Amino acid sequence: MFNPVAWARGRLGERGLAIVVLVSLLALAVVPLVAFPAVRCEVFGSGCNEPDPEVRADPVVATKAPTPVEAATRGSYVALGDSYSAGLGAEASVADKNPLDRCHRTSKAYYHEVSRAYRFAKGSGFWACSGATISDFLNGRGGEPSQLGRIGADTSLVTLSVGGNDVGFSKVLAGCVVKLPWSKSCTRQGEDVAGRMAELRRSLPDLLDKINARAPRARVILMGYPKAFSEVSGVDGDNITVSDQQWLNARAYDLGRVISQSAAEADARIAARHGQGSVEFVDAYSAFAGHEVGSQNAYMNGLLLNLSAFAAEPRSYHPTIAGHHALAGLFVQQIKKGPGRPLS
Repeated sequence: MFNPVAWARGRLGERGLAIVVLVSLLALAVVPLVAFPAVRCEVFGSGCNEPDPEVRADPVVATKAPTPVEAATRGSYVALGDSYSAGLGAEASVADKNPLDRCHRTSKAYYHEVSRAYRFAKGSGFWACSGATISDFLNGRGGEPSQLGRIGADTSLVTLSVGGNDVGFSKVLAGCVVKLPWSKSCTRQGEDVAGRMAELRRSLPDLLDKINARAPRARVILMGYPKAFSEVSGVDGDNITVSDQQWLNARAYDLGRVISQSAAEADARIAARHGQGSVEFVDAYSAFAGHEVGSQNAYMNGLLLNLSAFAAEPRSYHPTIAGHHALAGLFVQQIKKGPGRPLS
């Protein structure tokens, strides 16, 4: 049988055989280093390919919440609601008094100041409508489409006044004004008002949830109603007594509480599910302090009579131009302030 070692010893001798074995071992040691770059890299430090650096998002930047103003202005601004948002009572031009304009949207409504205060990336819209109830808000009124349909995924700010017509404040005021002097028919409406406020407490949360569902990124700023009366004698020919004024102011305060509670609960629901929007409340109850009906420089219209029809004009007990300027200031301040929690 052929023995390669004996053959090599015979041909090369002991010294030659040793050299061949040494060369063979060196070859076996070098081949893996040549064939396998990882081994070559580890032994000699050459042939190493640096891996591409892993791109990682900055956790601080990635999770940074927008500022309140950034959140409000990244989309469009839409002003919705009833006469207190539409601007009834703040007429400044012939167009503002157009009898064919059923919504009575005026050029001095607070919307205009708010829309000029910031640059909204996708513009703004003014769709508040006088006389609107929550039902009108959802279904439309007087030929106007649903206000809810005016907002969408691109809406980043909504300002809103709603609830006064659901409670029937215009009828309540009529019951206090159109009566025999010093009668008690004003305060006797209390039970009816309480019942309508209880109904509003059930219907307003549903409306706010619908607004958030349709405009999930929007900051919704919900306004309370200002105190109307100065609670001094001599208002409207003494036909609204001081006690009647106090009672009416108290009902406006109660309405503000209902709206505030509904807003806080709606915002808590959004925060709990880590939603992007918010629902915030602007307390306007004292916005006209020192300028209520009965003061020398009132921010609220008093009783305005249409003598030909012997009826109160709709703009009675609605904010004046100065009143809407005061309301605009509240909204601008709230936009900067934010909901008091981080926005997603």
